[in-house]
Amino acid sequence: MASYSFHLLMLCSILSVTFPITSQASFRPKALVLPVTKDSSTLQYLTALHQRTPLVPVKLTLDLGGEFLWVECDRGFSSATYSPVHCRSASCSQAPGAPHKYCSSCHSRAGPLCNNDTCTVHVDNTVIGTITGAELARDVLSVQSTDGLGPGRAVSVPGFLFSCSRSFHLEGLASGVLGMAGLGRTRTSLPSQFSASFSFARKFAICLSPSSSSSGVAFFGDGPYMMLPGIDVSRSLYFTPLIATPASDVPGHVGNPSSEYYIELKSIKVNQNPVPLNLSLLVINKQGYGGTKISTVDPYTVLETSIYKAVVGAFAKELSTVPRVAPIKPFKACFDSRNISSTRTGPAVPTINLVFPSRDRKRIWHWGIFGANSMVQVKEGVLCLGFVDGGLDPLTPVVIGGHQLEDHFLQFDLASSAFGFSSSLHFRQTTCSKFNFTTKA
Repeated sequence: MASYSFHLLMLCSILSVTFPITSQASFRPKALVLPVTKDSSTLQYLTALHQRTPLVPVKLTLDLGGEFLWVECDRGFSSATYSPVHCRSASCSQAPGAPHKYCSSCHSRAGPLCNNDTCTVHVDNTVIGTITGAELARDVLSVQSTDGLGPGRAVSVPGFLFSCSRSFHLEGLASGVLGMAGLGRTRTSLPSQFSASFSFARKFAICLSPSSSSSGVAFFGDGPYMMLPGIDVSRSLYFTPLIATPASDVPGHVGNPSSEYYIELKSIKVNQNPVPLNLSLLVINKQGYGGTKISTVDPYTVLETSIYKAVVGAFAKELSTVPRVAPIKPFKACFDSRNISSTRTGPAVPTINLVFPSRDRKRIWHWGIFGANSMVQVKEGVLCLGFVDGGLDPLTPVVIGGHQLEDHFLQFDLASSAFGFSSSLHFRQTTCSKFNFTTKA
């Protein structure tokens, strides 16, 4: 099969199509649940699904904005229920990637990645920024149900649409990972296929744990979302609109809106003091440049250079009584932690507030980033501000990364295009690692 790889970020989304997905008819769950762990080496967030016939566990890197579930298929992939998607089928024509799709053929022994007249789409490894051709296919997928209190019985989707890629596309992913689980704004992502299969709400939520030894959680479907000791974290969410991005003329993105989750950042404050910013950078232009998105593949928040310098300057001014120390990459603002005390929400440092409009645009919400989410302990005695300089002309000037998301509960309501966020769960005497995975619902 023809395939290739090149360094671009491909942002695609087809939001108005449906896929014929069938599932177990005897039991329809109201929601599904997956554990999410943090890999200490790569800082990637990992999950696992069961796929194929017979079922095998498949370890995946979570990609919040990814278009597909894609899996490496050229090293011993075996399944009695694998079915390639044909070129001129409705699934091919409606899948994300138009006009970047083509038909492929193979003259070797038939099997995954070697079929004639099959639909080939472009899939992203967003960790290292590569794209390659992959065979579009269907197979059985199994996942655990939940009532929001604990895990329930496993349910399966016989015809789950995914992309079958090659092993070189795993470069940069955590050890043992076999692909990426895309949660993006497409009909081929996990949230969309799960909701279509089981007829539950087009909502999903993630709660990322900062620890590699305790799991966070991802929910698909509506709440309740219960964390020990009996706290429904969905009851304390602040909602802001999700922003649709225009079709882009950026090379590799032509004709496709983004599959990622953009929100409307209005301003940034440090200790309630506004940070002077070039506000035009916070607005997405007709070419798709600008704005603010949320990412699970960026380990730290990435800011365009002028925004980064302004935030660091304001933060350092408010923390002027604490000595600066030599920077440690990838960070530039590091401090002597012996002069910083601890609180329930981490190091006692200035609060960074990201300011968003409410869902009805009648109020303003402040997403407070406290010490546990703003600072990184890089070595004994040194804390660094966990934000990264993203350069002068990035596609997206503000990318809110994983470290800033940890121990916050985040819900994505695809039906109403709204994003809900909580304050730090430490204020509610719980964390993202407190979902009860041990007791069956």
